Amino acid sequence: MRRLALLLISLVLWVGCQSETPAPEATLIIHGGHIITQDSAATAMAMVGDRILMVGQDKAVVALKGPETKIVDLAGATVVPGFNDSHCHLYGLGKALSEIDLNGTKSPAEVASRVALAHQNLPGDSWLQGRGWDQNDWEIQEYPHKKILDDAVGGRPVLVRRVDGHAALASSKALELAGITASTPDPDGGQILRDENGIPTGVLIDNGVDLVRAIIPGASAEEMARRVSLAIDHCHRFGITAVHEAGVSWTRVQYYKMLADAGDLHLRIYGMLDDTPSTTEPGFAHGPLHTPDDILTVRAVKLYSDGALGSRGAKLLEDYCDHSGHRGLFVSDLDHLRKATQQATEAGFQVGAHAIGDEANRFMLDIFEDLNKSMHPEDPRWRIEHSQILSPEDIPRFAQLGVIAAMQPVHCTSDMDWAEDRLCADRLPGAYAWKTLLESGAHLCFGTDFPVERVDPLAGLYSARTRTHPDGTPVGGWQAQEIISGATALELYTSGSAYAAFMEDRLGQIENGFYADLTVLDGNPVTCDPSELLDMKVKMTIVAGQIVYQRP
Repeated sequence: MRRLALLLISLVLWVGCQSETPAPEATLIIHGGHIITQDSAATAMAMVGDRILMVGQDKAVVALKGPETKIVDLAGATVVPGFNDSHCHLYGLGKALSEIDLNGTKSPAEVASRVALAHQNLPGDSWLQGRGWDQNDWEIQEYPHKKILDDAVGGRPVLVRRVDGHAALASSKALELAGITASTPDPDGGQILRDENGIPTGVLIDNGVDLVRAIIPGASAEEMARRVSLAIDHCHRFGITAVHEAGVSWTRVQYYKMLADAGDLHLRIYGMLDDTPSTTEPGFAHGPLHTPDDILTVRAVKLYSDGALGSRGAKLLEDYCDHSGHRGLFVSDLDHLRKATQQATEAGFQVGAHAIGDEANRFMLDIFEDLNKSMHPEDPRWRIEHSQILSPEDIPRFAQLGVIAAMQPVHCTSDMDWAEDRLCADRLPGAYAWKTLLESGAHLCFGTDFPVERVDPLAGLYSARTRTHPDGTPVGGWQAQEIISGATALELYTSGSAYAAFMEDRLGQIENGFYADLTVLDGNPVTCDPSELLDMKVKMTIVAGQIVYQRP
């Protein structure tokens, strides 16, 4: 049906050129700008419904207007394919926007101060939650202690997660409610950090966090709807027109489907089911879900192999250089990872596996290689989410096995100040190696992993082109051999993400018949000096031919 729609649009345009039959009336025309296409620059574009009708020069395109056509003068702005964030947590963003924001805190004391303010503004004994602290940003780079929360809120339950979500700090009351004591064993795939006397410090790593999260009351239907709305509106302001949401519950799938059926879902969502029986069992029984307009697709599953590098949970082939005898951990049972990958493939779902450490990446590549041989899937488009630390000998395997590296450039610039402390210099050549992967023939797609990182694709483009902080340090870029061009970076944020979602024939490029998902910027992200990306602004966001955001 999708290919038929493209053919019909193309046929109508051809007939309009070959006879007296007029082309269809545009519903939206934008003109007077600079439109970046695969082949050549244009100045105007006409849309009909949710599709691109014509791309070209102002005179020819504006001629398609009718009495009901909306006309927008771009005033010299640049139009690019809509940013498609290939790895994020949309609902997690909405949750973060409704909780205590701990991003940018410079010390445990500042974390405590923000928690105390929330406690004051929301009195009572209900749970307080927050996210965003990172001990690597503090003068003393050590994990905080539950005492800072106890002093701030007394006997109230509090859980504040680290920026990557792979570690959290719990108050004493939260530990008590979860039944976590000195005698509680570490869960599989997780840790409970303890002091010299064996008493929990409040810091929980990976699956240890779930011991507390499991007892926190769930959000009401009204709160879930509010969080989704907050997140979608936030994405629009940053020019994001589509997302690949990693880890979606079956309940949330049904909510998204309800919005889509009512015409109220104004962000293109490619859903990856969460790896829990309550989600995968009904999901696999139903099979892949597609709405006719592709505004909602659920045909992937998110698996979790290891933790994060910042909390030393990423599974490495050798010891952490700053923690002798420790190599991180697998957060899922290895037999489960094999079985879940096979079951998902049999049910017609793509697999996207979180893997950050080089051992975790190798393990997932081994699984994909084995299933390619035993199952011969036609076009599985296996994905490894993050692909951060790779053994050089494993890099060619991505292209050989048809594995997509779903990477986040901002992770490189967030981690580079301490990555060598974790890895030592000899493992850096395989770290955040997106250019090497590309040159090996692998498919890549870019995202931000928000709310772990900021919701800002332009910051990702800057990181990909410079591998420096906003102040330009380190000079020349960290591991500068991996820097890529502006055109390539934009492609990985648009057409690369479309390919990873099986939509490369209708999304991710500005072409006749493609979906009209567009981002309008006040500068050219391809040809500008990289430093200009830091101040570049989104002027307009268009999803499925509808203007969903305009900068005041």
